[in-house]
Amino acid sequence: MLEKFQAYLQERLAITNEQAKEAVSCLKTKSFKKGQVVLSPGDLKSDSYFINSGLLRCFSIDEKGKEHIIQFAPENWMISERNSAVFNEPSFFYIDAIEDTEVVVVKKDFFPAIQYVVPKILELNILMLHNSIRFMQKRINMLLGATAEERYLDFIKLYPNLTLRVPQWMIASYLGITPESLSRVRKDLAKKHFK
Repeated sequence: MLEKFQAYLQERLAITNEQAKEAVSCLKTKSFKKGQVVLSPGDLKSDSYFINSGLLRCFSIDEKGKEHIIQFAPENWMISERNSAVFNEPSFFYIDAIEDTEVVVVKKDFFPAIQYVVPKILELNILMLHNSIRFMQKRINMLLGATAEERYLDFIKLYPNLTLRVPQWMIASYLGITPESLSRVRKDLAKKHFK
């Protein structure tokens, strides 16, 4: 099941099928069952995961036991815990499977190792890193200054097919609001658009 990641590389790098096939030949896939913990705080794992099918999330739990969801990773997204994957320090976050999920395991040395086959791969890695930073900056800004409705509409734009796949309490956690507040936001939006 490396075909999706192969297609992902071909699309983003404009490389041949043969180059993409050779690039992914060293990778492995892995499956996680719904509810399975992929990574826990304190773990050291340098792996990133490209989602073939299913859904992962990255989150933390505060001292009061409240979850704070940092990211969802549906199909064709990548997810990792940067502290562990890049800096080889213990993880701050959990990653778990919201659905049965199949991933391509991307080791830390993947991008440097295949640069001789696919010279543009390091550019893609840098672009993905910058996209991740851009995404987090926007997310922080939304959490600090946007209304609950604006945050929810941004969530729908970013994750258009997750509202039916993810429990409401998880969406609320991601938005930094209570499930009750999310219900009000959804009712208000329904009233505005279905008068």
